[in-house]
Amino acid sequence: MLQGAIGNFLLAILTVPRSVAADELLCACDMQQCENTTCRGKVCFVSKALEDGKTMEGKGCLRSNILEHCQTAIMDQYAMNCCSSHMCNENITVHLRGQGQPEEPPSLKNLLLMILVPLLAFLVLLVLITLFFWKLAQHRRKRLLCRHDDLGDTDIMLKASMVGDGTLEDLLSEDCTTGSGSGLPFLVQRTVARQIALVECVGKGRYGEVWRGVWHGENVAVKIFSSRDEQSWFRETEIYNTVLLRHDNILGFIASDMTSRNSSTQLWLITHYHENGSLYDYLQSTVLHTESCLRLACSIICGLVHLHVEIFGTQGKPAIAHRDLKSRNILVKNNQQCCIADLGLAVMHSQGSDYLDIGNNPRVGTKRYMAPEVLDEQIRTDCFESYKQTDIWAFGLVLWEITRRTVVNGIVEDYRPPFFDMVPSDPSFEDMKKVVCTDQQTPSIPNWLYSDSILSSLAQIMKECWYQSPSARLTALRIKKTLKKLNSSLEKPKQDY
Repeated sequence: MLQGAIGNFLLAILTVPRSVAADELLCACDMQQCENTTCRGKVCFVSKALEDGKTMEGKGCLRSNILEHCQTAIMDQYAMNCCSSHMCNENITVHLRGQGQPEEPPSLKNLLLMILVPLLAFLVLLVLITLFFWKLAQHRRKRLLCRHDDLGDTDIMLKASMVGDGTLEDLLSEDCTTGSGSGLPFLVQRTVARQIALVECVGKGRYGEVWRGVWHGENVAVKIFSSRDEQSWFRETEIYNTVLLRHDNILGFIASDMTSRNSSTQLWLITHYHENGSLYDYLQSTVLHTESCLRLACSIICGLVHLHVEIFGTQGKPAIAHRDLKSRNILVKNNQQCCIADLGLAVMHSQGSDYLDIGNNPRVGTKRYMAPEVLDEQIRTDCFESYKQTDIWAFGLVLWEITRRTVVNGIVEDYRPPFFDMVPSDPSFEDMKKVVCTDQQTPSIPNWLYSDSILSSLAQIMKECWYQSPSARLTALRIKKTLKKLNSSLEKPKQDY
């Protein structure tokens, strides 16, 4: 039943019971004034009203004087629809202003879209969440393997037990390496460092000290960096642990650790131990023959080529320039081959990303071995080739040191460092700049070297390493090929014999 203002309006226009006229219509009626369920009037109507939040509908008859109200929405809360035939209002409907026709049921296609799109979005979200937590778990696992301070001895020894108590060679040949192919797994690195007993100091320098240590009965070299040279330790650790450096002519890396001894923090770099020491030390006391001279030279250039060349692929390495090549940074192995050490100033470059990684080390190279472009500060620091070319200059100087100690017809020179007769024993930057850049001098090559065909060829290589123009110098690969040919020429008589 209608109430309020709208109800009163309807009561005013409804047909009340009276005598029946011939032209009146019989209409469906559900109003209180209706007789049974019908009424008679000029027009049948259906109405809808919204009052107090409730929708009320009504059917009945209208007098002719209010036909203008038919099919008109009087207000948002009330509407009426009329018809003019018997019982015509029985099945018609009316809508309030602002209300559309009832929506048709969605098609099968739309229904599928309504179901599948949210479902697909939910599945994608679920996959992303799963991937996120998997990556997070992997990251946490990696950090657990690499962190030092939070690892207990039990965890470390458990990992160490996986490789047993074999030799360093056994450990380094295992597949459970860091992925770089350069050293031991991180946890084993920590274990090795804790188990090393330092025996004797075998060298000192501006970087710190080198000790002979013993681990499970085997000798290892422990380079202990001074606190002011932390960046060099970090750089060597970074390079050895991120690139594939396993090579006969690169010093074998075992482990790196930050350890506490005597209430102070020490930075350790643990490598293979070579009892002959550096090439600098070796040349002091050893006289070479042509074969051994060539062997040393070949091995050094092989190591330098391995550094300079980029190896592509997932198990590859970037190209590396040493930047501090000298006889003190080259070690002599028992087989009279050399291996290059001290990568604290190394520069890395990858062609794929074209990224030049020069590190963050304020230390500079050794002044005596600096190329002209370094001394006059004309080197292109944004070009990787420039750094390789400075290595070639330094290699020429090392080759000069080796050949001077090679005996020819009973003649041999005492060991001397490059430019020994031109600069003081500890030359300044300006000393070297005057000799190398201003005067454009190079070490003098003894005349007696030219009486030997092999040494004469080595002298020519030196000269081509010392061009003032960096781009005119030989490449490491070209030098390697030349030395290999010289070595083959030495071996042919032996094979014929």
